Amino acid sequence: MNDVHNSAQLATDDAGFLYNPGVRTAMTAFALSDDTAALEATAAVRTAAHAIERLRSQGAGGRGLSTGALDVLVRLSNAPEEGLTVGDLAQALQVTSRNITGLVDTLERDTLARRVPDPHDRRSVRVTITSGGRDWLDAFRQPTRRAMATVFRGFSPDDLVQLRHLCLRLADNQQQVERYMNGTAGSAGTGPQPPTA
Repeated sequence: MNDVHNSAQLATDDAGFLYNPGVRTAMTAFALSDDTAALEATAAVRTAAHAIERLRSQGAGGRGLSTGALDVLVRLSNAPEEGLTVGDLAQALQVTSRNITGLVDTLERDTLARRVPDPHDRRSVRVTITSGGRDWLDAFRQPTRRAMATVFRGFSPDDLVQLRHLCLRLADNQQQVERYMNGTAGSAGTGPQPPTA
């Protein structure tokens, strides 16, 4: 399933929707039934996510940054003037503080961000974007717009809103399943509750 992103492998079903015959065959064998809609959707989401991430990697990497460093830089560009803590960035990007520390080291080395003392806590530091970081983002903005226009060619504004909504619903459902599996779901005193359909 590593090459399911190849559009030459796609076909159109009777209702006019795209699908990947190889994925459908594999999922039918795995599920031992023809009810493969959720499995095929999972493979399609994974394929789309990999395709977007490859594009982001090529774009940011071609300009000397990883996609993680790009994400930090974008967050810093919208941060308050005093910046954000490493913990704030880690929480916002859903990664570990250790991961953010490495990304900030890279941004600082490239003079795109800097660590500054926290005005409210002398033991802590904050991270701010530099003017060089803002310039880098300005230069990256137009190529990004062109790439996104190409990737989402043929999508209406309503399609994009619906896609965003469905992806976030999927992520929210996954988080509910994760909380259930970790035993942290449910009401006080009732124990974990399985996610509802």
